[in-house]
Amino acid sequence: MRSAPTILHLDMDAFFAAAEQAAKPSLRGKPVVVGGLGPRGVVATASYEARRFGVHSAMPMAQARRLAPNAAYLVPRFSLYRTISEQVMELLGRLSPLVEPLSLDEAFVDLEAGGAADDSASARATGERLRADIRAFTGLTGSVGLAGSKMLAKIASEQAKPDGLLLIEPGTERELLGPMSVRTLPGVGPATGEHLRRAGMTTVAELAEAGEDELVRLLGKAHGAALFRMAVGYDDRPVVAERDTKSVSVEDTFDVDLHDRVRVRIEVERLADRCVQRLRASGHSGRTIVLKVRRYDFSTLTRSETLRGPTDDPSVVREAAGRLLEAVDTTGGVRLLGVGVTGLTDYTQEDLFAQAAAEEQAAAEEHAADEPAGSAHDAAPGDREAHEGDVAGVAEPVAHAERRWAAGHDVRHAEYGAGWVQGSGVGRVTVRFEEPGSPPGRVRTFRVDDPDLEPSDPLPLVPLPTDQAVAEQGPGQSSWPATRPKEVSPDGVGVSGASERSRP
Repeated sequence: MRSAPTILHLDMDAFFAAAEQAAKPSLRGKPVVVGGLGPRGVVATASYEARRFGVHSAMPMAQARRLAPNAAYLVPRFSLYRTISEQVMELLGRLSPLVEPLSLDEAFVDLEAGGAADDSASARATGERLRADIRAFTGLTGSVGLAGSKMLAKIASEQAKPDGLLLIEPGTERELLGPMSVRTLPGVGPATGEHLRRAGMTTVAELAEAGEDELVRLLGKAHGAALFRMAVGYDDRPVVAERDTKSVSVEDTFDVDLHDRVRVRIEVERLADRCVQRLRASGHSGRTIVLKVRRYDFSTLTRSETLRGPTDDPSVVREAAGRLLEAVDTTGGVRLLGVGVTGLTDYTQEDLFAQAAAEEQAAAEEHAADEPAGSAHDAAPGDREAHEGDVAGVAEPVAHAERRWAAGHDVRHAEYGAGWVQGSGVGRVTVRFEEPGSPPGRVRTFRVDDPDLEPSDPLPLVPLPTDQAVAEQGPGQSSWPATRPKEVSPDGVGVSGASERSRP
């Protein structure tokens, strides 16, 4: 525990939905829900306007539509969210070399390590400057918590939402935590909370009064001792700039159960390819291939195979995942599939197994080139990425030859310019033509195969100034110093997850 509140926790407010509102002028101030739009889709996040109707993260999308039928329902655009996240992490990197990202929309910062703060007054001033510059550079808002520990800084940012700042003075932790629900503490979920309630403990103060021995008796040595330390406000975990990646995985939840064994195999191979793309992007290779299958009755099976050496070869991962699938009974239907790689390392061992698999794949591709078009793979649904920590079913489709238009995604028309898809069906697609800096735009409808309408990359919200531009503004004009305390490595400010969590 520190004697000054120099650990900062930033949590962007309703991040995905707020980014969509900033990018789409017609949606500002209106309820927006982002998530999977299929029958089994779930809410990734909801704007504060939508939350007034009771919509929240991880809620089934069908339930959200009943609660807020007039809200705008959009699929995620992770490429836009990553771009904004990189801008925010860049701002955090100017404060300190110790930035610990937790996901696209939140991170810890050690202000003391960067010389940005050493007491309550300087910490508060730094937090307020950060909030102001995030708004200026991205058009979005973030909530800031400041405390002497990571646990309390995170609790403070939750209490500050939306668009606020809360500083917890060292020495006041127990007074602040006391009346809070036990569910406020990390690691206390519904089951543990109910167990504690039955024992007569519903507030943090009651946990502290019960004592460590009683909590150990109720919850076991490790959990009980850790919970007691948190209840009295103790947390000595440091801010760690580099968080080791233990695994890389992707999974899809399907709108309709898959019964065709060939289709299941095709989906597994597609997931394996996406997993390898993410594996390579992280600069790793891995030894253990994991297959996850959730069947029609919600039973979940996991199978794994450890290779002789680490690999990032897509053909090796595809073949291993295929072998694992052969050992799984998919009778009755499959609702979810996932492929992952664990046992990560930062190098690849090229062994005979990988070479043989690559040759086999090359031969298969040569044979496939002679096959007629229109295979089952061509009919596969659009990609629905499930990042670490994401709720299942959140979709980020990509454009396919059949011209599917996902609600919320970007398009460009040869005559009308940039816009976004409001909806599609019955051979038609409706587009609103507007840009992040424009007034609300007009709506037009086209045939889904209109040759003048094409998918487009997201437009930037607000560009991030360069260090030179910040320096040229002069003293008093920018809230940031002209030079950084220390350059932050890409790994130090990399994003480790994509999702928003379910929270109030």
